Parts: sequence; C-alpha cells; structure tokens
Amino acid sequence: MRRTHNMAFGAEIADQGVRFALWAPTARDVVLVVDGTDHALPDAGEGWRRTTVPGVAAGARYGFRVDGDLVVPDPASRFQPDDVSGLSEVIDPAAFAWSDDAWKGRPFEEAVIYETHVGTATPEGTYAGLQKRLADLKALGVTAIELLPLADFKGTRNWGYDGVLPYAPDAAYGRPDDLKRLIDAAHGLGLMVYLDAVYNHFGPAGNYLHAYAKTFFTERHQTPWGAGINFDGKESGHTVRQFFIQNTLYWLEEYHFDGIRFDAVHAILDDSPTHFLAELGETVRAAFPDRQIHLMLENEANQAKWLERDGSGKPLQHDAQWADDLHHCWHVLLTGEDSGYYESFSDKPVERLARCLSEGFAYQGEPFKTLGDHPRGEPSAHLPPTAFVTFLQNHDQVGNRALGERLSELADPKKLDLARAGLLLSPQIPMLWMGEEWSASTPFLFFVDFAPDAELNKAVREGRRKEFKSFAAFADDTSVIPDPTEAETFEASKLDWSERERSPHREVLAETTRLLALRRDVVVPLAKSGYRNAKAILPRADVVDCTWSYAGGTLRFVANVGDAPFSVEAGDDTPVWTNAPDRTGASLPAWTGVFLTKAAR
Repeated sequence: MRRTHNMAFGAEIADQGVRFALWAPTARDVVLVVDGTDHALPDAGEGWRRTTVPGVAAGARYGFRVDGDLVVPDPASRFQPDDVSGLSEVIDPAAFAWSDDAWKGRPFEEAVIYETHVGTATPEGTYAGLQKRLADLKALGVTAIELLPLADFKGTRNWGYDGVLPYAPDAAYGRPDDLKRLIDAAHGLGLMVYLDAVYNHFGPAGNYLHAYAKTFFTERHQTPWGAGINFDGKESGHTVRQFFIQNTLYWLEEYHFDGIRFDAVHAILDDSPTHFLAELGETVRAAFPDRQIHLMLENEANQAKWLERDGSGKPLQHDAQWADDLHHCWHVLLTGEDSGYYESFSDKPVERLARCLSEGFAYQGEPFKTLGDHPRGEPSAHLPPTAFVTFLQNHDQVGNRALGERLSELADPKKLDLARAGLLLSPQIPMLWMGEEWSASTPFLFFVDFAPDAELNKAVREGRRKEFKSFAAFADDTSVIPDPTEAETFEASKLDWSERERSPHREVLAETTRLLALRRDVVVPLAKSGYRNAKAILPRADVVDCTWSYAGGTLRFVANVGDAPFSVEAGDDTPVWTNAPDRTGASLPAWTGVFLTKAAR
C-alpha cells in the first residue's frame, strides 16, 4: 500500500519531474532554487507561482529566493533536514510501503489515550525509540497514542508548540519514513495514533511567511502571540483555510494518523459565516467515510456547538473536547491548590466534579471568576460522555509548573488511587500523560532551543522566571527554576522506564493495568450499547454519586472525598472496583470509592 496526499501547496512529484508551487501574494519577485540552480517561478494568478522542473527527484534540496537575497524554505515542506531555515527536501511519499492495508481505526468508545512527547518519551528521543515501547503500551491497556506537535520547530528540543512548518515532521526525531514506521507498527498492534496540531499561531523563530505572504495574518484579530491568522480575509481567507485543512487531510491520509487534537481553538478567530472549525470538521468527515477518524479540541471557551451529534449519535464535526474543568476539580481536591484558574473551582470542587462527570462542563454559561466573572461555556448535558477527553495530568498541567512536578509528587497516594480509578473507569475518554501509569519520578519541564539567537533565548529564560516571581515559593529566588534553554532541562525530562520494575512504581503500574482491563471488559461494552443519560447527586457535601445509563445497563461511581465514612445503598448493583477495606464497597472510609454496574432488564 502506497499513500500520497496530493495538494496545491509545496512540491509534488509528477511524471514530468517535480511541480513546485508557492503562494506569495505580497512578493515582488520569487525564484525557485533547486540543488543550487535557479529556475523561474511564473505568476499563475491569485498570488500563486508554479512551475514543473524536469529531471528533479526525491532527495533534491530546494528553496525560494524572495525579492533579492532571502532564500526561504517551502511553507508546505515535507521535510527539513537542516532545521527551519535550511533548504527543503523533495520527499516521495509513495516510496514508503505500508503494511496496514486493512486498518480502519477503532471506535472512539475504545480509546484510552497515552499523550507523549517523542523527544522525552524514551532515552533515544526518536520515533524509532518510541516504536520499541509500543508493546509495553499495548500490554498496559492503552489503545491510542497521542503525539505532541511534530511540525518543524527551531532547534533540536521543543514541546512542539513553536512549530513553523506544519507539513514537515521535525528532523530531531527522525525522517518521515521513521514516523510512518512508528504508525504502521502501532496499527499492527491494534493501537491508534493521534497527532496534536497547532493552527492558532506560528512559533517565534523560522516563520518566513511575512516575507512573501503578509496577508496570511491580520491585525483585525489579536491573539496571545500577536496578529491573528487570517482565516476570514476577503482575498486571502480561502487559501489560508485550505493551507490548514489540507494539512489535516495530509496527516490523516499520507501518514495514516487516526485523529488530530487541535490546540487552543479558542484562539482561532474567524468571523466568516462558516467558521474554520466547522469547515474543517465537515471536510474531514466527508473525506474519510470508511475510517474511524477522531477529531479533538482544546477549547477554553467550552463551546458545545462543535461537538454536536446526528440522530445516530455520530459527531457532525468534532468528536470531543479536552475536559479541563474535570481536571481542575480533581486537582483542587487532591492538592488543595487554589491559585490561578483553580480559584474558579476551589469554591465548590465536589459539586463541580459531580457536574463534570455527568454533564461534561462545570461551567455552562455561568460567570467565571478567573475571567473577571465573564460567562464561560455552553450547555453540555445533552452530549454523551465520549464527547469529553478526561485526564488528571497532561503536558500543560505538568510542564507549566515551575519545577515540572507530576501529580504523584503533589498528592497523597491514597487520594490519587481514587482519582485514578475515577479517571479510568468513568465512561469519558481517559488520557494518561506519559509515565503517569507508573507515577514516574522524572519531571516534565519547559524547554526550547532557539540557539544561536541569544536574544530570543534570553527573553524566554527571563520571561519564564518573571512568570513565577509572584509565587511565594520563588519570590526571593527564581534561580531554582530550570533554564528552559539549557540542554540539561530537556534531558532531565526524559522518562526512566526502568522505574517500572521498582517499588512503588511497580505497584502503581499493576493497578493502572488492572483498571484498564476492567475498563475494557466492563465499561467499553456498556458505552457501545448506546448512551441514554447521566445523573449525579451529592448525598453529602463531600460525596459524589454519579450514574450513567446505557441501553445495556448502568455504571455508577460513588466517591467519598471527605474525612467521615459513608454508607452506600447499592441495591442490586454489582461492585466491580473499590479501594475500600469492605470489598463490597458498601462502607466507604475517607477517600475511597466504588464503581458498580447493573445489567439492563
């Protein structure tokens, strides 16, 4: 099986050679440079410049000389061997032979997501290194791997959110075929692979679009990173939208990814009659009718409208949103932290947790204190649990801490036991952050590599320390905060897989594996039987009692997050998990819970 996504952008191998295309609406003059030889790049209208060069083949190096001496890479480059400012490489996607011809994906109800950063997931920090760990993840009970963004970024180490060339998987992790081998091997083991994509901004180094396509951006929309991407421009909007829509189709077709997680879509500003997110979701649904493709959003605005279902329960556009609200509730309960956005959850953490479990969003239009009491969210109770990706940790929640501490360093292990079960046995889509399955001791720190740009490195370093200066722990000394520009910070973030064999990590791994087996055998069949509704009550101010109803029966979670014991009226429900001494779950001491099921009659 050979896979190629044909598109108007970039370099495409054709019978006559290679067709090169660049959208450069604000450039005066553009010359194509291939392996050191100049070629005219004729104006094709509407800002496009195209030509086909005979005799060029895969492996050729090329760029575009814009208005004089500036040679820029292809914005749709498939590979950058020498980083973001180097020449692009012509790639022949049809050269890779896939072995997963029959793979169509898996139903979303089966998804157990493992979020991972390729560079720190293994000692090698490569696609090949991660491929060696696929069997371990399958044995754990994971069914989907989600890779942090791969779009080519400046330097050799980055979280991935500073990408500037969305079509080029970063060379720090290997070549394009190495990524394809990883995905092909995962499919062979029955594992889905998702990709995190960033369509709201470009990184601060290596973005040359301003040199030849100024209208790619607009001052009409302002984002945390500056001028917004021009998704709704009268003259440029269609091409800009297609640049990103084709990028999604490219990853799904040419690389056979099973889904995409779209970063911070609340920062994708678009006043068009049809919002970019709607067009994106509808286009993907139409393009892959026979595959299980899963689209997920990060959206601080809690907009349920992007997650709506049709009459049969299938997503019209996007499958799910990351459920930050539920994370915040658990985090407050587990750690007692109440600063920043946790303040908006610390007033009623148990009540808000109950609402998240049964309805998805804690805030559905109510005033949000962190936003100056501005209303946040939309009603979400009508959505199924699978419209929400839940987690206790992720790259943001760990890495945006000054010292990158994981939750296992911040919370009592007994409390964490209850939260872990609440995550993995509830019917939302659970996600683990790499190493969470064994309570890894290694931190995940913020790291970048903008060298040799000393000024940008300095700005990042000082900005990081200034960010935490207001925290009491660092008010007198910010030097303890690891320097994000140093290689040692990156190296300290790499997982130590040998920990899994030592106590207490071994016991945590065993429990995580047991919980995921229970999920597979008990929760997933219920979820597949057809969702009906959910209801949560607070029988006591510190006790959550949530029941999800399905055509095949019910799933019930009772959690006591208080200090006094609580008695559960189980009726004819059958306990499937509890961490209480009473294995029936009828009596719950402090910070214990029980999951119960009942078959439909």
